[in-house]
Amino acid sequence: MLERFYPWGYARSVFAIDYGKLYERGFRGLVFDVDNTLVHHGDPSTPEVDDLFRRVQALGFKTVLLSDNDAERLKGFTANIDTPFVADAGKPDPRGYEEALRLLGVPKHEAVVIGDQVFTDIRGANAAGLASILVHFIQVPGETRIGKKRYVEKALLAVWRRSKRWSRRLEGVEIR
Repeated sequence: MLERFYPWGYARSVFAIDYGKLYERGFRGLVFDVDNTLVHHGDPSTPEVDDLFRRVQALGFKTVLLSDNDAERLKGFTANIDTPFVADAGKPDPRGYEEALRLLGVPKHEAVVIGDQVFTDIRGANAAGLASILVHFIQVPGETRIGKKRYVEKALLAVWRRSKRWSRRLEGVEIR
């Protein structure tokens, strides 16, 4: 029952993922959440994020953003990033993930979802039959308040880490 919340892997940030190893493992599509995954909630894209997209696309990955934000937010965010997006995705509903796959043009087994929330990003990826990497949510320096869901997520991750069956699905992919 808890498995529907378990990611395939965990990373401190999107910048700590070895995308080359993911590519070697046969992944060809990256589905990114935006807020608190790529940037702090509501912030515009950064030069580092723009560079990340250029680097992963140069490796051969197709990319797409999947977000519950509206299209205007995502249009602004992608001003310097050549990637399509799915706005108002209704995560964790699998339909948004299926639309992201359609835009990527890759089969399910070649796509990986990267997001910061167990209850939306990861649960939706699992419901859609996609691999996923949970990243630690972005916090602004000095920010001390986090939502109650983050404490539940922390407990779920503790159980997930003890499970060899569920926590080692991306074994061989260096995630720092």
